[in-house]
Amino acid sequence: MNKKTMVFGVLCATSWFGFAQQQTDSTKIEQLDEVVITDSKFNLKREHSGKVITKITQMELQHLQGKSIAEIINSTAGIEINGTKSNAGQNLAYYIRGGRNRQVLVLIDGNAVTDASQIANDYDLRLLNADQVESIEILKGASSTLYGSGAATAVINIKLKKASSKAVSANFQSVFGTNQSQNDTNYAIEDFRNTVSVNGTLKNFNYLASFGNQYTDGLSAISKGTESDAYNAINGNLKLGFAISEAFKMNAYASFDKFKADFDDAFSGIDTDDISKTKQYRLGVSPEFAYNNGSITLNAAYNSIDRDIASSYPALYKANSFIADVFNRYNFNDKFYTVLGVNAQQNEMESFVIPFGANGLEQSIDPETARFNIIDPYANVVYVSDFGLHINAGARFNNHSEYGSHLVYSLNPSFKKDMNFGYIKGLASYSTAYITPSLYQLFEPTYGNSELKPEENITIEAGAELHIKDKGTFSVVYFNRKETNFIDFVDLGSFVYQYKNIDTDFTASGLEFTANYKVTKQLTFNANATYTKVEEDLNLRIPELKMNARLDYQVCDKTFLSLAYQFNDDRTDSVFNNSTFMNDEVTLESYSLLDFYVSHNVLNNKLKLFANVNNIFNEDYQELFGYSTRGRNVSVGFNLSL
Repeated sequence: MNKKTMVFGVLCATSWFGFAQQQTDSTKIEQLDEVVITDSKFNLKREHSGKVITKITQMELQHLQGKSIAEIINSTAGIEINGTKSNAGQNLAYYIRGGRNRQVLVLIDGNAVTDASQIANDYDLRLLNADQVESIEILKGASSTLYGSGAATAVINIKLKKASSKAVSANFQSVFGTNQSQNDTNYAIEDFRNTVSVNGTLKNFNYLASFGNQYTDGLSAISKGTESDAYNAINGNLKLGFAISEAFKMNAYASFDKFKADFDDAFSGIDTDDISKTKQYRLGVSPEFAYNNGSITLNAAYNSIDRDIASSYPALYKANSFIADVFNRYNFNDKFYTVLGVNAQQNEMESFVIPFGANGLEQSIDPETARFNIIDPYANVVYVSDFGLHINAGARFNNHSEYGSHLVYSLNPSFKKDMNFGYIKGLASYSTAYITPSLYQLFEPTYGNSELKPEENITIEAGAELHIKDKGTFSVVYFNRKETNFIDFVDLGSFVYQYKNIDTDFTASGLEFTANYKVTKQLTFNANATYTKVEEDLNLRIPELKMNARLDYQVCDKTFLSLAYQFNDDRTDSVFNNSTFMNDEVTLESYSLLDFYVSHNVLNNKLKLFANVNNIFNEDYQELFGYSTRGRNVSVGFNLSL
């Protein structure tokens, strides 16, 4: 029996043993009244949803203190975020259901956020501070109907914290710990994270201001490096809200996020003094008008990002985007929930590089050319019956300045049968999605291709869920995603490369299994396992089998313990060969990691002390070929609420 078969067997046996005793997505068990919003834009009970959705609540985030947003999301079913176990400044790659970064859409407080200067138009989760987040919802599957281009494999909806109901509240958090590889046993304090926030409510006015900083050093970016590469990030966030009347509310926010990451020359495998700097500024307003059985909401945001690369190939990238999403929600007698909306976007980018033979930066992409507009009307309806049938269906008519019109649609029926012990639910889904090429892929003078077509996806899902009252939930989902017009970086010969659509269609399919099992009142077991099958040419860094498991133990009202396990299967990586000028394939061996967390509340729950031990057995493994990975590391911290 090979290693991954044994691990899978143990995980499944443990889960179903718990089910047999009727004691029951690696998230904490949620009760029947839990609500989700990402799959419909309504606050609906989770039991009425036929979508594959994971909700990470504030309670669970409190038990994951000291981890980044990417690390937290990486423990959910069906998701592999590559780079979370490497140097803190490592670029992140999102592999969800066999997809890539460009097929994952990130929302912050319901607003889509992207970086128009990135090759994949994706949002960098390193820009977010985990301590500023209230909750996270992850909606898997094609969701272009509600969220437009890019929502092909997942939508990650991150909700930031709101103001306290008290007039004045304050929160302080500080974490410090080690940051070392498997070969380093010095346990020097090299990781510092601090957050402070002040918030409150004064009659009809509420406010929240927060600031965070992370400084991490001690680990080289590359595995052969001898010099450490530091990462320094700061985050600021201001939210203001005012209830003009019972029916009309206005919210506004402003934020800035900056980081500086040292990195090395991975192609030559040597230490260098390269630096990547990213700055983000966001401004937004969100007025909402409520009327009988409905509401009208506007989410409008402006986002500006600058990226400065100082290396042997220096470059400067600038991106500006504006998004406005206005939608009307109406509830017909708690049976039909409808959303009618229009989404408008404008994106532009500019870049500067040093051309061959030149001595300084020169503009390579002109923002007057590299821009596009999108105007999308859309509609979605949810039907909730008295006899268990639920239907979620919608359509979006995309109008793109470069590609004209495009229709996407989705149909998602589910049926829930109430039982004495809880309920049994079956679900199915057929949905389409599209991914328009990024501005870089279209207009970069050397590699760009203005003739690119949008990628298109068709996703089919089928699954079942079993819920046992006050005990737990088990679910299994099969997914099949067919992709056409895949955009790849193609070798045209004579050292000429260009982005082109691939004529051949490909399919990614798999199974996602989750189990939440409440052994006793104090002890909870959470587990998930994902099997992903992707065609050989497109399986870069995607594990065939990935598993997560966690035991949470509430020792007493004040003390909490958690033990988390993750298994990652063999993966294929691609390495550039300087001798042949070709890419060689290498196999990264499977690995298992075990983490421990403990917290204790003191001073009437105003002060929490916590500690983490990651990679307890100091396993030596590779996440990315040629790059460093973290060994056994320890961190301690406190959270003070006033």
